[in-house]
Amino acid sequence: MQAKMLGTASSDAEREIETVLRSVQPWRGRAMQYAPVPGGISNSNWRVWLDGESSSYFVKVPGRGTEQFIDRKVAFAASKQAETIGIGPRLYDYAAELGVEINDFVEGRATCSNRDFLDAPVRASIVSVYRALHASPLLPLTKTIFNLIDEHVEQVRQAGGKLPDDFSRLHAEYLRARAALEASGLDIVACFNDPMPGNFLRDEAGTVLLIDYEYASNNDRCYDLGALSGEMFFTREVEEEMVESYFGSVSEANMARVTVHKALADLKWATWSMLQNEISTLDFDYFKYGAWKFMRARSVIDSPEWNTLLRNV
Repeated sequence: MQAKMLGTASSDAEREIETVLRSVQPWRGRAMQYAPVPGGISNSNWRVWLDGESSSYFVKVPGRGTEQFIDRKVAFAASKQAETIGIGPRLYDYAAELGVEINDFVEGRATCSNRDFLDAPVRASIVSVYRALHASPLLPLTKTIFNLIDEHVEQVRQAGGKLPDDFSRLHAEYLRARAALEASGLDIVACFNDPMPGNFLRDEAGTVLLIDYEYASNNDRCYDLGALSGEMFFTREVEEEMVESYFGSVSEANMARVTVHKALADLKWATWSMLQNEISTLDFDYFKYGAWKFMRARSVIDSPEWNTLLRNV
């Protein structure tokens, strides 16, 4: 879509972003242009150019209802921490009181797709970035995968959302997995929690920056690895490569923890999708996305090795 000048809005989304842009104190009175950035499924995203500046900005406007599962203050803290340790773009607090996040628009990098994760240098860079994030200070919020699933299940029920006919069985297996992981002990670190391909920006060499920290929280480090493996459809061989690269070796326990977290990640995003299906105004088929996530969770939970995985965590 062609960039528009401030003052030429013709849709509700454009009027919303223009209201935001006019509220940014350092930009008041300046001519600017804006255009939508496709790909987000929680918020509306925009690229903004200011006259007289060679660089541009990325502006994220919160989607309706996202306050139910996103703490914007924590998201800002995580994004700032990522900037500080060199794994994320610069953050500006110009519209923080509105929950609007403004970053430098990253030039010279491409948004990843699943295909990019077939490249070993990209995977190695992501493991390095995750290790850096996990080694950084804890965030202001601890939300484990258990907290996230429990929260979404209750929210879906309160919203009158749809859950599959076999959800009680899936939920019972989730509780078994939770008991097994809690008995073995959680390894809580600052986690990214949201490995959608579009949240990774790569350069020609395969090095990666992380963007979009609104789902970040303190969580078990194996959640980040399991969610990444599931989202990118890693084979067992690639999953073992990732675990060895991250931990220095492959153990039965770490492989089990990553695989169990992979299933739990799909349950989390499946229930999240069913909530979004009730409340979001974005043009996205959340029901289909959630149904797919439930199917992927079943592919692990219903596998012959599930009981063995729970014993090995």
